[in-house]
Amino acid sequence: MTILLTVLGIALFAFGLLFSIAWHELGHLSTAKLFGIRVPQYMVGFGPTLWSRKKGETEYGIKAIPAGGYIRMIGMFPPGDDGRIEARSTSPFRGMIEDARSAAYEELRPGDENRLFYTRKPWKRVIVMFAGPFMNLVLAVAIFLSVCMTFGMQTQTTEVAGVQKCVIEQSEKRDTCAKGDPVSPGHAAGLREGDRIVAFDGEPVKDWPTLSERIRETIGPATLTVVRDGKEVTLRPNLIENLVVAKDADGEVIPDKYVKAGYLGFASRTEIQPLTFGQSLDRMGDMIENGVDSVIALPSKIPDLWDAAFGDGERKADSPVGVVGAARISGEVMNLDIPTQNIVASFLMLLATFNLSLFLFNMLPLLPLDGGHIAGALWESVRRNVAKVFRRPDPGPFDVAKLMPVAYVVAGIFICFTLLVLVADIVNPVKIS
Repeated sequence: MTILLTVLGIALFAFGLLFSIAWHELGHLSTAKLFGIRVPQYMVGFGPTLWSRKKGETEYGIKAIPAGGYIRMIGMFPPGDDGRIEARSTSPFRGMIEDARSAAYEELRPGDENRLFYTRKPWKRVIVMFAGPFMNLVLAVAIFLSVCMTFGMQTQTTEVAGVQKCVIEQSEKRDTCAKGDPVSPGHAAGLREGDRIVAFDGEPVKDWPTLSERIRETIGPATLTVVRDGKEVTLRPNLIENLVVAKDADGEVIPDKYVKAGYLGFASRTEIQPLTFGQSLDRMGDMIENGVDSVIALPSKIPDLWDAAFGDGERKADSPVGVVGAARISGEVMNLDIPTQNIVASFLMLLATFNLSLFLFNMLPLLPLDGGHIAGALWESVRRNVAKVFRRPDPGPFDVAKLMPVAYVVAGIFICFTLLVLVADIVNPVKIS
């Protein structure tokens, strides 16, 4: 049964991956056709073609390797300085440029002169290239909001899950009381597991962030109103200063950082609760912010990845994960001993995270990514507008093909990084259980 569920999880992730790629390329395709650019091919995957069908002027198909996709637009790059589409050179870098330019004009037909990608205004090209990643962002937001507002998210509540008997500095990372540890304020005041705190010093508290903040900023006598067995009970703890884990401006815990603050001494219960639309947007904003931070931090993750793949290093929970690793996690999710609805929600959140990563990664202003073409179109717009202001000759379209040597270097780095993540995902995978 375990193997069957694992295979099912991997198959579902593969389907979600293919759908996400197809959805991404649909953004490029629809906007390219909207602006009259001819698109000979729309393909999901790479390698040998498994299935294809031509409809109108576009061939639609699925390829064997579900690791990406593409649409082929006519005239991605302008002709060379001599006006010719094809030319040859003995220079390896010049050859890269010419090969890219030649590929951009494959299947050029009479009448295509006005249907070339590079002839469209920069803002139209920006829309075409941005539409793909934007589709992934739309899908990520739609999935995330749906899960948050229907199923819910793991949320800390004001209900007491357990009371600490003694005062322990949280930096010590121990749960057992030692001789000489003072009694915790919560235990001394009679706080019990199952109590639901509804007011602090006479002011109502409806959520954990509010209660946590009130506790942290209070040192000395306080009044707690709790609901116990359906009745309100008043407790009078004397809060003390203790070394506790630090939190950022959004109330999120900062790992391995501690501050001195008021301390009561109890653990709050967590439960899955549906969120409002506003709360869901806040969570989505935090998710995007964390995603941006993760992309920026990718280079710093390489040493740990290398140690995890080829050494005895530990694979950290926040380590980058590739397609193989994500599929493996999906199979692991299917085997978790949790309710079915939790499994469905976890799988959907994995798919939403994957689509958000696709959006952020593709927006990097580097060729051959979509962000590189967007940056080229924006630079062309700036050049032309500056020339117009100073009444200079129109500099013409920006030749992105001249950046192809850089694109090959970037692609090589991405391939090496992908292979490193792949090895780590196989020999030392991230585990969620």
